Amino acid sequence: MKKFIIIFFLIYSCVAIAQKDNSRRNGTVILTFDDACESHYNIVAPILKQYGFGATFFVCEFPDGNFGDTTKYLSWHQIKQLSEMGFEIGNHTWHHTNINSISVDSLSHELSYIENKCKSLGIPKPVNFAYPAYVIDSAKLPVLYSHGYLTARIGGDRAYNPSNDNPMFVPSFTIKDNNSNYFYHAIAEAAANKITILTIHGVPDELHPWVNTPVDVFKRYMKYLYDHHYRVVAMRDVQKAYAFMPNESRDFFSAEIKLDTVSKTIINKLSMVILLSIWVINPESAI
Repeated sequence: MKKFIIIFFLIYSCVAIAQKDNSRRNGTVILTFDDACESHYNIVAPILKQYGFGATFFVCEFPDGNFGDTTKYLSWHQIKQLSEMGFEIGNHTWHHTNINSISVDSLSHELSYIENKCKSLGIPKPVNFAYPAYVIDSAKLPVLYSHGYLTARIGGDRAYNPSNDNPMFVPSFTIKDNNSNYFYHAIAEAAANKITILTIHGVPDELHPWVNTPVDVFKRYMKYLYDHHYRVVAMRDVQKAYAFMPNESRDFFSAEIKLDTVSKTIINKLSMVILLSIWVINPESAI
């Protein structure tokens, strides 16, 4: 009888701990970084790894004549390394081109260039797109669909509601300067059935000062997300994030929802309980 009491206690403790882990989570935040700025590799990535955050880097070869200068922009070798670190690489077109100013064929070529570069380097094919300068063109949606894109991110200064928003026009908040009130407002929107998506450029961004984010400000924001237990993921994890929303808000995605870190924690702890239970019942079986 004592053995079964011990087993029950172990299982109860395991479930209670897992529920506590889950309850400590705040909303979901998706980090996206545009334009393949050099600071994404040398400054941003180490900070994200420190906190265990996911992120999507929307890359392009910026047409200002500086792309080959690795003190200003990422090299493709660094982009490959970001992918190998576990970050997602998304498509921002080859030349950061406003898609309303080019033909359907030109857009396809712009997308294919990034896709082919990724393929040649063993980077997974991009499945998420970000509109350069947030400029959209509904007539070009068939091109995005034909290339297999699942989402396309815009601006909009509001949270993403998967139940109502078109995934090809996913809204985001643009983080820049030291506008803390804007950041905290954006993060507060990550609740109920909404996901806060942040668009960040260089940290810092000397070539594009109008979207510059100072390093100390970025560090403070990331620490806030960590200290307040936000789930910070990439665009590819949107289905995963969606699993933590109310049931009535989950009918938008049909793709299989993958295991979240919390789910893995529960499984790992339950596995431990099973092993301990076997040992309690028959200690020799564990030898």
